[in-house]
Amino acid sequence: MPSSRPTLNATHREITGKHVARLRRAGQLPAVVYGRGEPSTNVSVDTHEFEQLRRHAGPNTLVDLMIDGDKARPILVQDVQLNHVNGRLLHADLYLVRMTDELTVDVPLVAVGESEAIKTLGGTLLHVTEHLRVKALPDHLPQAVTYDLAALATFEDAIHVRDLEIPSDVTLLTDLDEIVAKVAPPRVEEEPEVVAAPEEGEAAAEEGEAAASGAGAAEAEDPEG
Repeated sequence: MPSSRPTLNATHREITGKHVARLRRAGQLPAVVYGRGEPSTNVSVDTHEFEQLRRHAGPNTLVDLMIDGDKARPILVQDVQLNHVNGRLLHADLYLVRMTDELTVDVPLVAVGESEAIKTLGGTLLHVTEHLRVKALPDHLPQAVTYDLAALATFEDAIHVRDLEIPSDVTLLTDLDEIVAKVAPPRVEEEPEVVAAPEEGEAAAEEGEAAASGAGAAEAEDPEG
């Protein structure tokens, strides 16, 4: 029975080291295939095909990899290296999975719905936890776990890991007491303290007192006075 998983074609790669730059210029992405009890294999894949795969498949999507047209084997895209300057793909790690062995992965958390604390009270959503650590069989790995912002009606409300709906065939490894999301109240900026200027009458009186004090001092210093 044919698999419904997306497929990725690869070819064995003899070119290694700095020479892989030639492959990249030719539209090929260097990659390595490995797995538990499996020897590492250097391969290359079509860069455009791989980019399309990443764009349409989630981080925990099983992919059928065919090397040189051989029988397809399930993999997970384990890691992707990018050029930090231009964002181009540099290398990919492809992990061969055994369908009977559980895998431990990170699953992204996705917020849905609307929070009254944000909409009405002007608060700011805080994503305290953005991923869950879970363990499951390869074909049971969730692509994401969603939570509803409607639970955040006030600034005192919080969504914890224990509040999330986790599939029964998935083992949750993240602490149940961890906060997933909450809403922070808007910041209130303190107005600078304004020191009132003295009234004209008060200012004039102060000047008069200062002048009188100065005159008195001068008279006291005059020996003929």
